[in-house]
Amino acid sequence: MPGLQTGEEVNGDHEGEDGRVNGSGSASPTVGGIGGGIGAGGIEVGGPLPAGGVETSGNGVARQASPTADALGRAPAEPAPVATAPQDAVPGGAVPEGSVPVAAVPAASVVQRQGAGSRAGGDGDPAGLGFSSVLVANRGEIAVRIIRTLRELGLRSVAVYSDADAGARHVREADMAVRLGPSPARESYLDIDAVLDAARLSGAQAVHPGYGFLAENAAFVRACVAAGLRFIGPSAAAVELMGDKILARRTVAEVGVAVVPGRSAPGMTDAAITEAAGQLGYPVLVKPSAGGGGKGMRVVRDPERMAAALASARRESAAAFGDDTLYVERLIPRPRHVEVQVLADEHGTVLHLGERECSLQRRHQKIVEEAPSPLLDTRTRERLGTAAVAVASAVGYVGAGTVEFIMSADAPDEFYFMEMNTRLQVEHAVTELVTGVDLVAEQVRVAAGEPLRFGQADVHLTGHAVEARVYAEDPGRGFLPTGGEVLAFREPVGPALRVDAGITTGDTVGTAYDPMLAKIVAWGPDRASALARLDAALAGTVLLGVPSNLGFLRSLLAHPDVRSGRLDTGLVERDLPALTAAEAPSEAILGYALARLLALQPTGALIDPWDVPSGWRPGEPAWLTWDVAVPGAGGGDPAPDGAAGLADPTAADASPQGRAHPGGPASSGGPAGGPAGAAPAGAGPAGGGSADGGLAGGGSAVVRVAARGTPGAARLRMGDGPPVAASVRVAGDELLVTVGAATTRWAFAWAGGAAAPGTPLWLGRDGRAWLLGEELPGSARGAGGAVDGEARSPMPGTVIALLAEPGATVAAGQPLLVVEAMKMEHPVTAPAAGVVTEVRVRVGDQVGLDQVLALVAPPGSA
Repeated sequence: MPGLQTGEEVNGDHEGEDGRVNGSGSASPTVGGIGGGIGAGGIEVGGPLPAGGVETSGNGVARQASPTADALGRAPAEPAPVATAPQDAVPGGAVPEGSVPVAAVPAASVVQRQGAGSRAGGDGDPAGLGFSSVLVANRGEIAVRIIRTLRELGLRSVAVYSDADAGARHVREADMAVRLGPSPARESYLDIDAVLDAARLSGAQAVHPGYGFLAENAAFVRACVAAGLRFIGPSAAAVELMGDKILARRTVAEVGVAVVPGRSAPGMTDAAITEAAGQLGYPVLVKPSAGGGGKGMRVVRDPERMAAALASARRESAAAFGDDTLYVERLIPRPRHVEVQVLADEHGTVLHLGERECSLQRRHQKIVEEAPSPLLDTRTRERLGTAAVAVASAVGYVGAGTVEFIMSADAPDEFYFMEMNTRLQVEHAVTELVTGVDLVAEQVRVAAGEPLRFGQADVHLTGHAVEARVYAEDPGRGFLPTGGEVLAFREPVGPALRVDAGITTGDTVGTAYDPMLAKIVAWGPDRASALARLDAALAGTVLLGVPSNLGFLRSLLAHPDVRSGRLDTGLVERDLPALTAAEAPSEAILGYALARLLALQPTGALIDPWDVPSGWRPGEPAWLTWDVAVPGAGGGDPAPDGAAGLADPTAADASPQGRAHPGGPASSGGPAGGPAGAAPAGAGPAGGGSADGGLAGGGSAVVRVAARGTPGAARLRMGDGPPVAASVRVAGDELLVTVGAATTRWAFAWAGGAAAPGTPLWLGRDGRAWLLGEELPGSARGAGGAVDGEARSPMPGTVIALLAEPGATVAAGQPLLVVEAMKMEHPVTAPAAGVVTEVRVRVGDQVGLDQVLALVAPPGSA
């Protein structure tokens, strides 16, 4: 197959699956049976399943078959979803009744759920699998998802946790939980001895690795087998072979499957890679031999940048995978990432369950996946599936795995092998929804030695499924990871939806692990309906307290190329400004002022004049004013239609307007014209900075808002616009804000838990959220959060490299040091040209968001 020309986007494994995943959760239980209960009209990958065929259970959309359903249980009409939660789960994330509160359990302890029925003892073999207790060697979303299927199979589940996860959802939902160690992954989830000790302590007889952490560690597989544990996954030999990307390329090429043109050999030096890149022609892609998830990958467009790229890639690969071996590939033009789900048993059956389209990515990691791919025709789909089966067969694969391919959007019939992931994928849910197969249940049965109960001719792809990953990150700041306390989290409800979430209200999202919070998946009879359902589900999600990409995902789904299926891995980067440019809507700013007014109201049966909010005076109340820091929406959230047209000309208020500082007495001499307009430039953060108090976003402005009256009958004025009539009241966990004749509902939460002076307010609507707060005097900053040449940390993390010393002359934008968070490197650059006067950190230091790390003075002033 001829090589492709160079291009602009990255070809590689773009998954954030190196084991740091916050996520798991509630879902509707899955489709019953292979293709079970799914409406007719799907893409046929094989033939019909005989009567009395496979019945599986798991997580996803439960679809009830009609009385006229066929032998597969497929109903002729669209499925009716049945949403359920795990039987032991408690809404809001409380510890189930009768359980031991995890937070109260001392270190090196075991949490045993009481009342777990026949699963608690671990005796016997109720499922007839040869084992009755399974330790889940993972955390978050995937751990909860596995626990759910284990419960349905009648197996006892054992969770493991680090100190950072002592109160996590997967710990609460398992039958037993065992502490591994401190928060760092290498001292807990990556500690093989600690995991094996937990298995012995709990009496577990099998281990499911999930994805990430030790899931693709051949030494772990061997250790489990040596300890007498059943490993629910492939053999150590298959893991080792496919885990070495260089050896995998060679093996796959030998069975006639094309690989991306490149150079790979064990132990390639920097000089060898640089020489190979020159022969391949720039741009090229430097990739790690071990691991995936986009970590350690670098696009290099010219020789001058190769040395720095190799040094950074080796550091990141060593930190993420313990191996800094690299190789180089030609960059594929307009690449599309399509992968095939394979399933094999130890009796020689190898089959595939269709493909997944994974081309929508950011920072080389997937964010939206779907099945089937809108790119492929029937012939290419068959060829791709045949190639995937050939790859799995070549290595004697057993279990569930994924063979990843890359192809140019301009030549989809020419595909190249990228790698094989020897474990469950993050995006496995979309395959489950279009096939009806519970992949976790099949993994367990295969590990027990059972043959697959269906063949290739029995596999059908019915309808369409699309998944969106919800991350704790700020798209407006280059998708930098965020964190904080989850002040409110409400999952969407609706037909044919599945939600896998690892958080509940009250949880804390830190930076020790991957920033994925949840996966929201929608099924539809066709692609358009699946996309529409997913967008509605994102709109129905409430997440306050942690900046996320929810709004960005909605903007991405609305992109015309996404809707038409014209996808490639560079789409997000090319259109990022348009996807992240909008600011908070005017309704949110006015809602903030009303919430402040509401918080200032006295309580009690009698209102004493001296107890009313600041600005009280006999007669008409004075105006209260706030300079509100308005960040660019944390997820690139466009303002709702009509957001700007709030001023009601009929509501003009000609009465004199006094001025009052928020929380202070009314001032005299306020101009008759009322409150001033927008605050002057420089009064608040701009150009990507974060306002004091943790305001997030790709940029901020400051808007002056004034209010007077009572919450039930107020006048509001924003900037220099005319006053408008407004009111606000609380309805449960929402604010009902009326401006003019329009009433809107807002989810809300005060960042500090209460409406103290200066506390920012989270407001959310339609899946979007904004953090608004007062811009106080003295908090001005320049672009990027810099004050007088301050270089600040873009996130919490660890300093891993210092690139400039005091006295060095630097250019604007030149990297000064490198901060690592969640195993990804983030350079901190000089805010302006000048001389480095101070470096305040050392390698290994832990730093916080917006912490000053270095100072740069203008030339000649140092």
